[in-house]
Amino acid sequence: MTKTTPEPEGEKLQKVLARAGLGSRRELEHWITDGRITVNGVVAKLGERVLPGQDIRVDGHSLSAGARHGTRRRVIIYSKPEGQVCTMADPEGRPTVFDHLPVLRNARWIVIGRLDFNTQGLLLFTTDGELANKLMHPSSEIEREYAVRVLGTVDADMLARLRAGVQLDDGPAHFDDIRDAGGEGANHWYHVTLKEGRNREVRRLWEAVGVKVSRLIRVRFGPVSLPRMLRPGRWEELDKDVMSALIESVGLTPDEPREGRGTSPRRGEVDRAGSERSRPRREQTVEEPRRHKKSAPAKQPEATIGKRAPRTQPGATTPSAGKVDRAGNRRSKKSAARTRRPPATRRRG
Repeated sequence: MTKTTPEPEGEKLQKVLARAGLGSRRELEHWITDGRITVNGVVAKLGERVLPGQDIRVDGHSLSAGARHGTRRRVIIYSKPEGQVCTMADPEGRPTVFDHLPVLRNARWIVIGRLDFNTQGLLLFTTDGELANKLMHPSSEIEREYAVRVLGTVDADMLARLRAGVQLDDGPAHFDDIRDAGGEGANHWYHVTLKEGRNREVRRLWEAVGVKVSRLIRVRFGPVSLPRMLRPGRWEELDKDVMSALIESVGLTPDEPREGRGTSPRRGEVDRAGSERSRPRREQTVEEPRRHKKSAPAKQPEATIGKRAPRTQPGATTPSAGKVDRAGNRRSKKSAARTRRPPATRRRG
């Protein structure tokens, strides 16, 4: 009779921290090894499991119970221009992509698949560390598609080598698909696809066959394509249906974790650089302005144009010049003089 091994209690510490939106699992593992995480006052170890109710602290700050259940999952698309780095801060003072993202409260943005300084195009950011870890893990084999402009002549033998695989410094690599996208002169465009994201892998593959890349744009990451109308340096929320397809592609459920505090977009939200966000792809409800009760319009006098003026009765007073008669007409001085009765004269006997 075989004995069943009991399942370990609790969850892995890095998984709990990732669900709280503190970073990807890989990054949080470095935090644990650096001694930044404590559990019940003791420095945590890599692979440690935690139970509900235990006091987890990051750099001395306690992780709330709400954060442990996860924040609202958000995924945004950012169109990265050339000349920006994908780190939170740069020692050289270069601009970073995080300066142009919406500000979060009690959460942080996690970049999914970085792009180098001279590469532009699609970048994904999420508040869900578990999703970020799944999408970046090599076992997920998420397709990345790039538009590449190369300088030089490319023949069929070069393309065959790039499909079959070439040896790089960190191991063999190849393109899963190469499509000719046209071009004139020495600059020619290709669309290439691969299922991993090693550092400068696309550029190094072309350099391995003697061709230099003059421009590189990521146009797709899994089921997410770069919107044509999204200008460089702008971001937008990922469409709900595309977001579900992205989540399901790595074996997770589209159901969102419990909403955390301060993670929903705020009205009039701007990025850290003060720029307005681009047009959202999903509809937003806007509060209707209050309708003030209109006062009844003043009763206008009946028009008398084309009507014959009423005859003045004996003994009736005629309005003087500049006054308004009963019909609402203002009398002029001439009309007042014509209708003024002459003074009575005495009869001589």
